[in-house]
Amino acid sequence: MADRVLFVCHANLCRSPMAEFLARQLLADRPVTVASAGTDAIDGLAMHPYAMEVVADSGDGPAAFRTRGLRPEYLADATLVLTATRRQRSVCTALAPAALHRTFTVRQFGRLAAAAEPLDGSTDDPLGAAIAAAAQARGRLQPAAPEADDLRDPIGGTAADFRRCAEEIERSLRPLAALIGATG
Repeated sequence: MADRVLFVCHANLCRSPMAEFLARQLLADRPVTVASAGTDAIDGLAMHPYAMEVVADSGDGPAAFRTRGLRPEYLADATLVLTATRRQRSVCTALAPAALHRTFTVRQFGRLAAAAEPLDGSTDDPLGAAIAAAAQARGRLQPAAPEADDLRDPIGGTAADFRRCAEEIERSLRPLAALIGATG
């Protein structure tokens, strides 16, 4: 079974689906599956049109995407949970306390993964090794300002706001992809 990354935002309309589609592209050659959900999502809605535009070239058919509400079993099944904000990280860990050590905001994990030193040797669990390496990096980094962990919600903004959000997500995911590659 492949490792699973779960992206979580508020309504599962823009940030977490964009992260899901961007991660699917970045991790295409890795044994990792991706999914998304929203802490306050209504099941079955289409992705926000601007978010759909941003990921349209992903090749995965974003038009078929449908929102889904967060469930404890999604968190239990995930190897890594990446949230849009600290608030959503708190909701995830309240729903599934066992997920605490593998739940981060997207931006927080991006910083940790960028500073991480890959663990020695190849492993059968590259995502698990990447999480462990990022957790070790936490002790070497200066704490970031709390707002540095949150990904601004583009809802109500322009198409350019959605593009900027997607660029921030991609910047945060690139170190994860590199770390998985280095540990696997």
